[in-house]
Amino acid sequence: MKRLILIVGLLTGSLAQAQISSGFESVIAAGQEDANTIMDAYMNPAMEGLVYAMNGGWYHSAKTHKKLGFDLTIAYSGAMVPEDKELFAFSELEFNNMITANPDLSPTAAGGGEGALVTVMLEGTDEEVQFRMPQGAKDELPFNAVPAPILQASVGLIYDTDVIVRFVPEVGSDDIKGSQFGAGLKHNLMQYLGPLDNLPLNISVLGAFSTMNVDYDFTDGEIIAGDNQRAEFKLNSFTVQALASLDFPIVSVYGGLGYAGGSSSLKVLGTYEIDYEVAGVFSRTETFVDPIDLDYDPSGVRATLGARLNLAFFKLFADYTLQEYNTLTAGIAFSFR
Repeated sequence: MKRLILIVGLLTGSLAQAQISSGFESVIAAGQEDANTIMDAYMNPAMEGLVYAMNGGWYHSAKTHKKLGFDLTIAYSGAMVPEDKELFAFSELEFNNMITANPDLSPTAAGGGEGALVTVMLEGTDEEVQFRMPQGAKDELPFNAVPAPILQASVGLIYDTDVIVRFVPEVGSDDIKGSQFGAGLKHNLMQYLGPLDNLPLNISVLGAFSTMNVDYDFTDGEIIAGDNQRAEFKLNSFTVQALASLDFPIVSVYGGLGYAGGSSSLKVLGTYEIDYEVAGVFSRTETFVDPIDLDYDPSGVRATLGARLNLAFFKLFADYTLQEYNTLTAGIAFSFR
């Protein structure tokens, strides 16, 4: 599972150094429904943070290009995890089996420290199993933010409209592959405001979406016995915003107000064979099929304020967005016309 997180990191920057492999698959021992409850609490800030981070960096000015003008942008967008989402309490979750943890508080994927030791007693039996939760990745995340690197290009078309594209072709190996695509439109409204069009002020509207898919076959990992073991990660994000900027020769100040959201999912598929014990003696093996299926759909209002330094065709910019996961975005662009 660590390699899945690593390739997601290559595409989105998310949790690239997380030690999720240490205990991730073992959570299946809690039973299919309870394993989903635990992993939902553990993965929540990472999966939601990715959606918010992927919606950053679509613009660094409300101004659009002249016809066939273009820019290339390389940026970093980091969605800062709220402090109250760094830990979760087992006692606050609802389980079918009898599940206890020592300590009761355990880090989420974006928290810090060692995961709790979990004991599972299967309902109606004396069978039990223990596993340790995976640790969080807080120490590896700058500003404790779920990061998403951005590589995009935009080109000016007719009617003061830019087309923006993000694209990573399928990359990886035979057992792990991922791809990313995103597109947006930015339309300048100053053309409809008569003589105001001569001011350094620009007002525009933006609509954009992005999607990412990662498939990981880890049957050969031999962490837990089974067949056809693989994981599927999917992310969709979208944003609609009104933009404004003051664009001077050396400095631009820009902002945006709008709505952003999306969905992310993680599915762990295949069969997994878990051994249970009674009083420390092997009791039986149970096989779980397609044990993890998690879905998240965060959304909300966002407000952005930023500045850009204009050095001929070279641009240097940074902005800060207020939303459920406040987001910092910074980058460089090479812009022509």
